[in-house]
Amino acid sequence: MSQEKIEILLRSLNREREARKAAEKILEDKSRELYFLSEELKQSNQQLENLLNEKSSQLKGVFENILDAYVIIDLSGNVLKFNDAAVDLFGYSTNGSPVNVVNLIYHEDLMYAMNSFDTLKEKGFFKNYKARVVTKSKAIKWVHINASIIHDITGLPIAAQGIVRDVTHLKFLEEQKEQILKKLEKSNNELYEYAHVVSHDLKSPLRTIDTLVSWIRSDNVEKFDEETIQNMNLIETTLENMDKLISNILNYSSADTANEEVEVELSKVISNIKNTLFIPENISLRINSKLPVLRGDGTKFQQLFQNLISNAIKFNNKKNGFIEIDFTEEVTFYQFSVKDNGIGIEKEFHDKIFKVFQSLTKREDSTGIGLSIVKKIVDLYKGTIWLESTPNVGTTFYFTIKK
Repeated sequence: MSQEKIEILLRSLNREREARKAAEKILEDKSRELYFLSEELKQSNQQLENLLNEKSSQLKGVFENILDAYVIIDLSGNVLKFNDAAVDLFGYSTNGSPVNVVNLIYHEDLMYAMNSFDTLKEKGFFKNYKARVVTKSKAIKWVHINASIIHDITGLPIAAQGIVRDVTHLKFLEEQKEQILKKLEKSNNELYEYAHVVSHDLKSPLRTIDTLVSWIRSDNVEKFDEETIQNMNLIETTLENMDKLISNILNYSSADTANEEVEVELSKVISNIKNTLFIPENISLRINSKLPVLRGDGTKFQQLFQNLISNAIKFNNKKNGFIEIDFTEEVTFYQFSVKDNGIGIEKEFHDKIFKVFQSLTKREDSTGIGLSIVKKIVDLYKGTIWLESTPNVGTTFYFTIKK
């Protein structure tokens, strides 16, 4: 072999050695990386295993300690697992004979239960299912259930789970409440009809007496002396007050019952009050804010404002009296105020004045029912009423109407 060929072979051998060294270096680096990566994976797997054990332990704790019944069934309705609360509720155990949920459902609720189960399989969950179940001891109980489908690792549905709450006592209370409300509604209707009939029966003779008194006065106007005329005036005033009292009692009896709700422009309500209510020249009525349009019973709103304004007029002794109506809109309610510069109300009477027949000042034109009607109407619209007052300075009534 020539020297030249030998040198070529030597250079080729050197390149192969260098290439092998480089490959060995790369292999060594990769091996090191794989080693570290393998260690990281081991640590991660260990952490995941610890986390899984922790979560499994937590779930087991939840399953065993949850106060509500927890039930797992297969997609055919066979019970796979009951927690202790479920065993207490139904009286069955998964350690005994097989239990299918169909056998737990009260027969009248079976169709509803089947439809709900179809919904569960179709949507993957249902909420607020309420129906009756029959326990092992044949007791019938109302239950509330939220349920969902359990899927395997590939996403296939394999079972269903549900939280079951015994609401038998709550259902019993709800039924009692409904019965009481129906009785109360019936009683209120009967009371209103009674008040309506009584008011009609009482007003009829009052009108007859008033007419007779008027005839007697006109027939004997030349014969009556001053004392007799005063007595006749007293009779007429008394008759008028009795008529007003009967009307107010009728209004009070119906104040917590609204007629059909419509859009009510309160500015028109106040305008009507101005036209129907006598407002002395020394008293001004001002509206400081644009009043809203509310949905409700227009007659009730008129009664509300009219009673407050009427009181502000009656109990104002100032030479230049005023009444101011104001309004603010809050997030969940409307707030109104009716302010006057009248005689004011002592603090000790701020609650008492809303009770029926609790007039603080004896006046012939006051029946002691007006503010009671106001309170009832505010209650009807889920509002509150209160006042701020300083004797001899004035009073501001505040009330709210829920939106």
